[in-house]
Amino acid sequence: MNPRPPAPPPVAPSVASAPVAHNPHYERIGGEATITLLVDRFYAHMSEREDAQAIRAMHGPDLRDVKRVLVNYLVEWMGGPQRYSTERGHPRLRRKHLSFRIGQAERDAWMVCMRAALTETVSDDNLRRELDNAFFKTADFLRNDQGTPHEHSNR
Repeated sequence: MNPRPPAPPPVAPSVASAPVAHNPHYERIGGEATITLLVDRFYAHMSEREDAQAIRAMHGPDLRDVKRVLVNYLVEWMGGPQRYSTERGHPRLRRKHLSFRIGQAERDAWMVCMRAALTETVSDDNLRRELDNAFFKTADFLRNDQGTPHEHSNR
């Protein structure tokens, strides 16, 4: 009996892609409890940071529904239960964000908040880097202000 060759290391897909059913990140991050904490910390940073006030204002005063939607999306995207697509259909993230001006400054502010939340909630350095890369790709993909160049700022 020949042993199986080792599986290649998982690569985090872009968060903009449809949720991935076999993504192993759900277990690696610690399941829904850690994802909920990640989302809570992300929005706390967004509310606290002066440089994030423009993106915080895009979300309205009550974050309960926004947080629930993001938790459901990330749970499904990371390989957990598929509540997001059941409730809301395909993510269509770019279309859902077209009503907001998203340029380089907004992308960078979003990433600063997400990186801080990742640092606080994800102890696995490799997973944190994989998620950071995926979040950056998505944040850059969502930019709709063509007046600013596509470059990796704060990387």
